[in-house]
Amino acid sequence: MKIVILAAGIGSRLGSPLPKPLTLLKNGKSILQHQVDNLSTSFSVHDINVVVGFKKDLIMEAFPDLTYIYNQNFDQTNTSQSLLKALKKYQDQGVLWLNGDVVFDSKIIKKITSYIHQNKSFVCVNREKVGDEEVKYTVDDKGNIMELSKTVKNALGEAIGINYIASHDIKAFIRFLEVCHAGDYFERGLELAILNEGIEIEPVDISEFDCMEIDFQDDLNKANSFIK
Repeated sequence: MKIVILAAGIGSRLGSPLPKPLTLLKNGKSILQHQVDNLSTSFSVHDINVVVGFKKDLIMEAFPDLTYIYNQNFDQTNTSQSLLKALKKYQDQGVLWLNGDVVFDSKIIKKITSYIHQNKSFVCVNREKVGDEEVKYTVDDKGNIMELSKTVKNALGEAIGINYIASHDIKAFIRFLEVCHAGDYFERGLELAILNEGIEIEPVDISEFDCMEIDFQDDLNKANSFIK
């Protein structure tokens, strides 16, 4: 199993000159350091791959022991293309991936480990929130993800940006990431794979744990409120 952190974007909405993953939290750690520390409680740091783009040298110098994948078109593409670059390297393995701006409780990693060991594809979700600008989801009659986008109607909750694709689903996912538009989020590839290939993606409810995707200063303030 490999881990991919998507950290190529400019992150202009936060208003920082640095790549967003290098944003400092109140405990003195960057967002990326916080992620790596949490992941390292259950997985090897040598399995962590970071997709970089904007000011990539700053991230690479700060974390010299991680593995890097360069999205040279970071200013013209979205997460579908960054993730595609990473998944093409690991087409026969399961991959856990997360957005590089998610601050989360390490207990989430402990919860999802059993799903990874069972090689089940999943999307972590928060059932307590349904924000207008967030990626939302619905499920089918089996309880698996059916729709996954920012425009979902009658949503059951939000996707939080931590996901896993099983080894038996990854090639189908890659095929549909390849047909996504440059500006699409990776969730579009999941939707297409579900619709056309019938892959089963389970929503894993992590509502009981702290988790915040950092887009604006207010998000950063909220994340700092639960950082220890």
